[in-house]
Amino acid sequence: MSASDEAPSLYTAREPIFPKRVAGRFRNLKWIIMLVTLGVYYVTPWIRWDRGPALPDQAVLVDLANRRFFFFWIEIWPHEFYFVAGLLIMAGLGLFLFTSALGRVWCGYTCPQTVWTDLFIAVERWIEGDRNAQLRLHRQPKMDARKLRLRATKFSIWLLIAVATGGAWVFYFADAPTLLVELFTLDANPGAYITVALLTATTFVFGGLMREQVCIYACPWPRIQAAMMDEDTITVAYREWRGEPRGKHRKVHAKAAEESHSATAYGQPDSPAPLGDCIDCNACVNVCPMGIDIRDGQQLECITCALCIDACDEIMDRIGKPRGLIGYMALTDEDHERTGQPPIPIWRHIFRPRTILYTVLWGGIGIGLLVALFVRPDLSLTVAPVRNPTYVTMSDGTIRNTYDVRLRNKHGEDRPFRITITSDAALAAAVEGVDGNTVTVPADSTKLQRVYVMAPPDSAAADSAVTDLRIWVEDLVSDERASKDTIFNGRAE
Repeated sequence: MSASDEAPSLYTAREPIFPKRVAGRFRNLKWIIMLVTLGVYYVTPWIRWDRGPALPDQAVLVDLANRRFFFFWIEIWPHEFYFVAGLLIMAGLGLFLFTSALGRVWCGYTCPQTVWTDLFIAVERWIEGDRNAQLRLHRQPKMDARKLRLRATKFSIWLLIAVATGGAWVFYFADAPTLLVELFTLDANPGAYITVALLTATTFVFGGLMREQVCIYACPWPRIQAAMMDEDTITVAYREWRGEPRGKHRKVHAKAAEESHSATAYGQPDSPAPLGDCIDCNACVNVCPMGIDIRDGQQLECITCALCIDACDEIMDRIGKPRGLIGYMALTDEDHERTGQPPIPIWRHIFRPRTILYTVLWGGIGIGLLVALFVRPDLSLTVAPVRNPTYVTMSDGTIRNTYDVRLRNKHGEDRPFRITITSDAALAAAVEGVDGNTVTVPADSTKLQRVYVMAPPDSAAADSAVTDLRIWVEDLVSDERASKDTIFNGRAE
């Protein structure tokens, strides 16, 4: 069988993408967002916040050992996980909102994969040169000293960035200055080294080697976004009705059109229609980090980073044509622009039923979380009746129930708490291990306290199956009170 008769391959090896450097307003916006997001990520663990002697002084800390989350002046306890759940729901709704209004604007500007890939590409361009120089180096078959030096330098800087990324992540889960010293002195927990190693590897591979493949094959959002977008969603698009037909030889074409006009006067056939504004320079393709041609229409790979807009605007300026051949627009704009009507106001694209619904839901959850945050008490308790056994009969016939009461002191100082009960029945309470009913709970911590509730031998509570009971806790410093309802189990079945 000859080579020409062989079956075509169903797999094509990936061709690396080397985006060309571009300048413009959207590229500048991406630089700003990159600096802000990376700055927040790397700097936040080092911000200090004085909470008192009994609490950590790190502004943002996920304290897994004590099962708490600190965010500046806010402290989230384990039983308040609904705050974290609410924030995750808000993040999801926010993603739906921005995608519905502006397409994949999250992917193009603030997604961590995009931010770190941009950073790795900037390092690569700084070391190896712009697109043409990188292509020459990539196609060079021989690994000479220069190519080895450039690759080694690039990979070394990428590795440093990846290590810093993994290192910054673990600082959110422990005191950053202390953990930094422990990492260098090899005294840190093995879990810290494993986490840093895993995040270093994934950052290096995803941001430096895989790049657009993560967005195309690994990320589920390109497949989901179709449900979030409609004909009024603003996204990056090519004005085909203005740019087609394409052509590079504009002067030759203009001369041919002039000659055709003269020939038409003598009854000869007309020449082709004048060329559009697109000169087929491929500038939009060369700057695309996903390696696609926006002129082919909307594609799954497009992350709407708008670098093609900057590249096309620059070319339009050079050839004396108006900007906007590639721009942010909605599908409904096409009919208006083709017929010469004025463009649809941008607010009509953004403010429509879907986006308004997302905004209302997002704002409602946010307001609810704020209200819950400011009205939550500094004192709380949970009550768990001991069920094995449900009650104990004392030597004098007294019926006793046992309860585990967990007290939470959210203040920055030790507080004395008094435990009492109220009930319609004649019940008495005793607190294990203390004289009286007062216990001291350490600052910003919880304490599990056992409480006994007793009913006299011949009382109604002792002879009843269940009796309603309320356990109270009072802060003797602030006079704040909290309570939980439970039941008292008698001997009746």
